[in-house]
Amino acid sequence: MTLTAAASGFVVFLLFVQVIQGWDYYGVTYSSTEICAVKGSTVEINCTYRYPSRIDGGDTEVKETFWFTKLSGYQPVDLSTDSDYQGRVEYSCYERYYKKSCTLRITDLRESDSAEYKFRFTTNQQDGRYTGSPGVTLRVTDLQVKVSRSSHSNRRELKCHSSCRLPYRSSYIWYISGEKIQSQTSSTYLLYYDYGDSYSCAVKGHEDFPSPPVCINDKICYTDRSICASKGSSVDISCTYSSYQTIRSKFWFNHERSHQWQSPSQPEDLSEDSQFGGRVQVLETETGRSTLRITDLTESDSAQYHFKFTTQWSELRSSLPGTTLTVTALQVQVTRTTVHQSDTEAELKCHSSCSPAGRLSYVWFKNGQKVTGVETSSFKGRVYPGDIISCALKGHENYGSPSVYAPRLPSVSVSPSAEIVEGSSVTLTCSSDANPAAKYTWYKKNGDPDLQPLSKEPQLVFSSIQSSDSGEYYCTAENELGRRTSEYISINVTYTPRLPSVSANPSGRIMERTPVTLTCSSDANPAAKYTWYKENRTLIQGPEGVYHFSNIRSEDRGIYYCKSENQYGEINSSSLFIDVQYAPRLPSVSVSPSAEIVEGSSVNLTCSSDANPAATYTWYKKNEDSPKASGQIFTITDIKAEHTGNYYCEAQNRGGRHNSTLQLIVVSRSMKSVAAGSITSLFLVIIFLFAFFLIRRKRSTKRIAEGPDNNAQPNVGPVCDNPSAAAQRNPSEEQDDLYYATVSFSKNQEDPLYSNIGLAYPKRQKHEEEEEEEDEAGVDYTFVNFKSSSASPELRCQEDSVEDPSALYSTVTKNPRV
Repeated sequence: MTLTAAASGFVVFLLFVQVIQGWDYYGVTYSSTEICAVKGSTVEINCTYRYPSRIDGGDTEVKETFWFTKLSGYQPVDLSTDSDYQGRVEYSCYERYYKKSCTLRITDLRESDSAEYKFRFTTNQQDGRYTGSPGVTLRVTDLQVKVSRSSHSNRRELKCHSSCRLPYRSSYIWYISGEKIQSQTSSTYLLYYDYGDSYSCAVKGHEDFPSPPVCINDKICYTDRSICASKGSSVDISCTYSSYQTIRSKFWFNHERSHQWQSPSQPEDLSEDSQFGGRVQVLETETGRSTLRITDLTESDSAQYHFKFTTQWSELRSSLPGTTLTVTALQVQVTRTTVHQSDTEAELKCHSSCSPAGRLSYVWFKNGQKVTGVETSSFKGRVYPGDIISCALKGHENYGSPSVYAPRLPSVSVSPSAEIVEGSSVTLTCSSDANPAAKYTWYKKNGDPDLQPLSKEPQLVFSSIQSSDSGEYYCTAENELGRRTSEYISINVTYTPRLPSVSANPSGRIMERTPVTLTCSSDANPAAKYTWYKENRTLIQGPEGVYHFSNIRSEDRGIYYCKSENQYGEINSSSLFIDVQYAPRLPSVSVSPSAEIVEGSSVNLTCSSDANPAATYTWYKKNEDSPKASGQIFTITDIKAEHTGNYYCEAQNRGGRHNSTLQLIVVSRSMKSVAAGSITSLFLVIIFLFAFFLIRRKRSTKRIAEGPDNNAQPNVGPVCDNPSAAAQRNPSEEQDDLYYATVSFSKNQEDPLYSNIGLAYPKRQKHEEEEEEEDEAGVDYTFVNFKSSSASPELRCQEDSVEDPSALYSTVTKNPRV
């Protein structure tokens, strides 16, 4: 038998009545109004429908067709979108000529699928909606094993039974203590001997949905080994039992409550336990079956439950484990969302990890207020920021689910909260109250509209934070119901100064007497303090890093650098060379050889000047336009008399120019011998004068030694006519006398004694380029110093004389050139 055939055989049509509903040609016809099916099978519910082809001249078109069993906000819930039927529902609808039909197919039937099913269609006409009501009632039941004793022997007869009529010629499978019996395929099984603890059956092809096990001959079998139920709901725990003896007592218990028993080895009736007071009920629906019903379930009710009975001669407990009950709380599950700008359209489901037994009614709450018109496990509506939604089982509102809501405003924190130093480990944490739990994303504020997330975890971790990580950060918290953004948190990373950069302004050529500013800058946090140095000599300290020359000088030329420091360290900059440029200083000129210059000899005129950049030199002769030579040295190899004259050199750079003059006198060879004789005569005159003054001094000393003349007249004033009067002066008034022999040379004389070189020093003018040369007479002096204890009166008188041919000095004058 195929699965489809077996499934269709499971369906029993109890009432074959054609139902037509409608008005004005609208209508729905169901094939049957009641259907009974076995748990685990497949069922098909069929209908046909009709509608007017045209209304008011307009053609009628069907826009929507679906089946439903429940409402949400007074609106039918499409069965194909109901999470309780997910993956188990299929529609087969078509229109052919005048026949329009739709079939609902439900697989893997559950007892909770028992309900009334209705068909609804919608057209394009105004008010063109129609629902076939009443619908089709589906009842899903379990298989049961019925035990009876044979009238002619001690044999037991087991029958696989259902309240729904089973398919004709169905094949069955029998189980003894959970093990399949291969030889048995009929609905009846004759038991000659008790081989096992329990017996159950199933329809072939649906082995996953066997009947509850039954027991015979003083045994206890449990219907379900494991049950899961929602907090606040009710649960039935059943078992079957059998005994040849008269049963005197029976009750349910669980070992979790053994600490309440008077004797740990003697179980006590659960119905008398104070924890279950008023919540426990034992039902005997049929002989040999006991059901423990627990209402208002709590999570503490999770335990393993057992059944026990006693007879006159024995006490019996099952050798098999009891039924394990797990109680879980309801949860609101977000199944579908559509995000809008100001809210979220969400579809929610009141969910439990346990599948509730039977069809239950639910209550929904929004912001603490009950939502009217919704009693299903699903809720669909708009959720705004701040809304909270929960659900509960109807009649058990005190056991509602935890509320679901969009994230609250996230809070952000940083660890460590103290000062953050570069290279340390830093963690940013984002947290928000949200249910379902929020997902987090971290961003750094940088003005980019397409921000790339830094992390999608609650924590953003910097294992070794860098200065570039300084800035403002924020996070977002998001779940299915909304999204919130945190405030900014600022991260300030402190670090040692980076290598300073140094610069000069102006950055190009630096001229003397101009303002210059040196600037030092370094990236540091906290801000650095700066120190300027010139070749290891401290110039200035401060936070600005600026050193200013208001009027830079040539001696400021040199190598400079700065130091940047804060509390985390210090670092020196690279060197900065300051080259101060200036115009040439007054040049220094000289002649070589420095002795007299004779015709035919070679002469070097040298010029030098302090300048930056180095000066270029040009030699000129006075009153001549064209230069004589360039370079520091001007060489005349065969000098002649016509070379006599004033020469000047000009030192020049881009800063300016300056010049100096020297006088060159060339002596002919014939005049050289005359000059030599004259010089010899001059030296003889000097020696003669020296001897004369020496003799006079000795005589004066002798007179003083002989004593004063008593007949001498008092000296009232200077007596220049009487030499003896001068001799009578007080010796204490005598002083050393200095005598000068001045020798000068006149340019205009042709005396060979004057063949020499005299320097002309020009006066500096306010504008260096407009200097006016002015020659001065060069005068050579010969100083003769005579030291005497008594001055000669004759000499003193001679000093007062305007003109005396016997003067002891000779003057040779060199007239200045006009």
